Amino acid sequence: MEDSAPRRSRAAFAGLVGVSQVLGLASVVLTGVWMGHFRGGFAWNGSKQEFNIHPLCMVLGLVFLQGDAILVYRVFHKEPKKNVKLLHGIIHLLALIMSIVGFVAVFDYHRAAKIPDMYSLHSWCGMTTLILFCLQWVMGLMFFLFPVASAWLRASYLPVHVFCGLALLVMSVGTSLLGITETLLFNIMPTYSKFTPEGVLANVLGILLVCFGLVLGHLMTREEYRRPPNPEEEALSVHFKTLTDGGSPTTP
Repeated sequence: MEDSAPRRSRAAFAGLVGVSQVLGLASVVLTGVWMGHFRGGFAWNGSKQEFNIHPLCMVLGLVFLQGDAILVYRVFHKEPKKNVKLLHGIIHLLALIMSIVGFVAVFDYHRAAKIPDMYSLHSWCGMTTLILFCLQWVMGLMFFLFPVASAWLRASYLPVHVFCGLALLVMSVGTSLLGITETLLFNIMPTYSKFTPEGVLANVLGILLVCFGLVLGHLMTREEYRRPPNPEEEALSVHFKTLTDGGSPTTP
């Protein structure tokens, strides 16, 4: 009976992780269907088909992969933290690569079509998110994966790093919603209010992205889903606390 609550918590956690993956993958698939079926497919030739690469890469990179990179600390809570850090960094790197490809595609299309760059709220939010994402990845690399900072600085920066990760996911989802609305208004504004299939699909995509963000936010902020510290991490925590208090850490 005493173990029933932890079992329910683990079952709820596993269920929510599964839901998050369904929502994330469905978002990527719907973006591919939208751009592939309704917007003419994909190409790298300066045409509108090249623009279509942009939303697919951004949803895949800055939303789905970034969300999964954040989630690995909750899912692989029994694995050595060093391995989880490496996985966290690799998935973030893949997200960064996909995002850069998406940005290059839209700028290349704008240049070929002689469309001005960086005038819309969507573009401002998108560029801000990408720049902060790059900075977050570099800081994570320097502070945690291949640390060059002191233990005291790493301990001080960790809460900021965690907060920025969640904030960037929120920014990515919000920017995606702006992009969805902008694309619909540019392409089907006269018929959007008539519940056309393309408009409905794009609206559903937006709802899926919001739900993905909400489920990830819930998983990352619930105390019972946190990674339990192992003895090595407990020793490091004591080391951090001793340094923070101004004393001399003892050798474990």
